[in-house]
Amino acid sequence: MFYVFNVFLMMYIDLSFMSLLFNRCAQVHSCKMQNLTDLLANATSHKSLSLIIKVCVVIPFFCFFLCCIVVMLHIFASHRQLLDTSRYILFAYMLINDTLQLMSSVLLFLFVMGQVKFAIIYCVPLLLISTATFQNTPLILATMSLERYVAICYPLQCPATWRSDRIWIIILSLWFISCIFPIIDYSIGKSDPALDVLSTPVLCKTTAIYSSPLQMLFRAAINVLFFAVVAVIILFTYVRILLETRKLRQDRASVNKAMHTVLLHGFQLLLCMLAFTHPITESLIVLHANWLPEDIAFFNYFCFILIPRFLSPLIYGFRDQSLRGYIGKKFVCCSNNVKPRISNFFAS
Repeated sequence: MFYVFNVFLMMYIDLSFMSLLFNRCAQVHSCKMQNLTDLLANATSHKSLSLIIKVCVVIPFFCFFLCCIVVMLHIFASHRQLLDTSRYILFAYMLINDTLQLMSSVLLFLFVMGQVKFAIIYCVPLLLISTATFQNTPLILATMSLERYVAICYPLQCPATWRSDRIWIIILSLWFISCIFPIIDYSIGKSDPALDVLSTPVLCKTTAIYSSPLQMLFRAAINVLFFAVVAVIILFTYVRILLETRKLRQDRASVNKAMHTVLLHGFQLLLCMLAFTHPITESLIVLHANWLPEDIAFFNYFCFILIPRFLSPLIYGFRDQSLRGYIGKKFVCCSNNVKPRISNFFAS
């Protein structure tokens, strides 16, 4: 009888111990799941906050830039005499090109931030516009420098192509050159058989379309070629205008102004070339800061692609004396129109 009692007692102790151990494991598992849930919630919250900050930084800059561009284009449309000069026609063309480039790049940025996916057939035109307008900018700078060179060195023997009524031929040529290379780049790529161009949703990024090593090499070679040729043209025009100043005695002011304009084009080209410094900045950031890859990509996009595109046309537009006068009058008229409306609003 005593032996049976001991057996039941031992069984009771074992069952109690197993129950206690099971409860303890359940509590530990519950704590781990709770910690994991809290960690995922914090990560999601941090990612959402980072996304909101990035969008709130980019959109105001883009809206301010767009307002300035609209004002400048309205000035060109209102004062048709400006379009009788090739230099202003090329500048208006540069404004339109940079607006298209920024609109496409900001749209792609919003799609990537929001993880919006759609078919490749809709993604390719957007990427082609972004790439073509990006490559078009240095060509426009080179053309504007050459226009200054022709105006200073051949004032009485200006070639017909550089006249204001024929400058559209050069503009169409620039568009053709800047569009043909992205099309070739896309054509030499190997398509993934698993992707249906018409229906498979993808994240609209450059790597989704231009992913093969041959395409990357081709794109890098074209960009280096574009910027090298433009740098040589700007240097050539600056040196020739500098030599021309030693021959001209009576019109030294206009020649000096042309030299400063060519130097400004060189500075604009330098701003555009900042887009190619992202491998260096990525390496420096990885070495000295613990940033996420998407944060590094946003930093490079904002500092070395958006900011130069914002500054380049604005510096040129506000530097020009005629445009600066028209812009000042435009803002004065806008402020005078706004003040009576505010007064009437408070009076009512």
